Amino acid sequence: MKVISADEVGALVPDGATIFLGGLAVMGLAEEVLQGLERHFLATGHPRELSTWACGAIGNAGSAGMKHFAHPGMVRRVVAGHFGQTGAEMMRMVFSGEVEAYNFPQGSLSHLTRQIANRSPGLLTQVGLGTFVDPLQEGGRMNERSTEPLVRRVSFEGQDWLYYPSPRVDVAIIRATYADEHGNLSLDKEGILLEQLAIAQAARRWGGIVIAQVERVVQAGSLHPKSVKVPGFLVDHVVVAQPENHMQTITTAFDPALCGDLRVPLSSIEPLPLDERKVIARRAAMALRPGALTNLGIGVPAGIPAVAAEEGVADRLSLSVESGVNGGIPAQGGDFGLAYNAESIIEQSAQFDFYDGGGLDASFLGLAQVDAQGHVNVSKFNGRPVGCGGFINITRATPRLVFCGTFTAGGLQVAVQDGQLRILQEGRSRKFVRQVEQITFNGRDAAQRQQEVLFVTERAVLQLGPEGLELIEIAPGVDLQRDVLDQMDFAPRVRELRPMDPGLFRAHWGGLAHHMALAQEAA
Repeated sequence: MKVISADEVGALVPDGATIFLGGLAVMGLAEEVLQGLERHFLATGHPRELSTWACGAIGNAGSAGMKHFAHPGMVRRVVAGHFGQTGAEMMRMVFSGEVEAYNFPQGSLSHLTRQIANRSPGLLTQVGLGTFVDPLQEGGRMNERSTEPLVRRVSFEGQDWLYYPSPRVDVAIIRATYADEHGNLSLDKEGILLEQLAIAQAARRWGGIVIAQVERVVQAGSLHPKSVKVPGFLVDHVVVAQPENHMQTITTAFDPALCGDLRVPLSSIEPLPLDERKVIARRAAMALRPGALTNLGIGVPAGIPAVAAEEGVADRLSLSVESGVNGGIPAQGGDFGLAYNAESIIEQSAQFDFYDGGGLDASFLGLAQVDAQGHVNVSKFNGRPVGCGGFINITRATPRLVFCGTFTAGGLQVAVQDGQLRILQEGRSRKFVRQVEQITFNGRDAAQRQQEVLFVTERAVLQLGPEGLELIEIAPGVDLQRDVLDQMDFAPRVRELRPMDPGLFRAHWGGLAHHMALAQEAA
């Protein structure tokens, strides 16, 4: 192992190389290494025509991550589980077709790193069948320039599968907290483990190099063997980063509570303001069951723990995040992906093994577009591809799904008071549309497999049945025709329509424990 500066990295990466990047947003991201690689390209024009692979979104949508690759000629192809944090520059290059771009499920890419490492020809999975990553639809292509098929639909043992051939990996760029003088890496202050080990092994399988960013180098023998997550024989070069380039999350330099070094009282979780997001989080929380292992997505679902804490039932939840964090209370905003008071933190690929195997009892996820068949789109808007993240893995095998979001978007204004909801200004964009722009979740397939699927908004609740969407609840104070049916591009089934709990629309609710008990009895 050799300690080098970030400015020496560029000379180690050949033109046309395939780089596999560790990280999720800026968590586990070797930001200083990427800055050095960018400076070398701007000074010399090399390395160029690179291909980058990443399991999730890389960057902070501003100054970090994929922004450093967003130069004409530097990158030929980008493959990732999500593009939401890649920044305006890279998104422009993807949207305009200046680079090839592919989006595949985060969990499938995570599993693929292990297949590369163990010399498997590729990954075989049923995750993604019937969605936009299926070759019968778009094959994960994000623009017209992306013509090479990186995923195939195959038949094996009488069933349809998606097959991802293992790509060559020339360079692994990973991150850890400490490196000892032999190159052993520990992730003590990282809030998640991700795929840092498998990515390093994948590069070594192809005879490639492994570059690790760390906070500091310590004496050989300083690290406990059990704390070493990447053994030194896999690591070629180490870059010691400046603190500002080694953030724990997008918004946090370091919080010991986010990596399990200490625990915080649940009373420290601030209540949500009484608005449409809190109403949705409250109504969605009514589907919680005590002790059921539950995944929470980003956005509105991330507010459910705050509702549970306010209602005094947070200790009855068993929560999980796809990044590998289990137990505790998932963090929100720029810290999403980590958790306070986590009970375990495992590698992301192991977490997705469990998810794909049907280990979750329920999941609460966001929604952007829904059509009459119950198809959901969270990955592409107005032609701009954002990506699926772990959404496809989670929704494929989880028996109970609750999609959460406002009924319309873009300028929506509501008043929540006295047990009622009033629409002050309607959103400019409809979410319940005739046909979703891209299928991230296949409602028809879910209905055939008898998944329980609920759609929760601030003004109405719908459920998925064999014949499509059915409207089952409406908020007090809302006009059925004007505020619900006229704001949809299709007519849902309406049979027995009941009011949403008026308590959801009051400053103090106090009804979650009762509803959780009812949900438990119904199970």
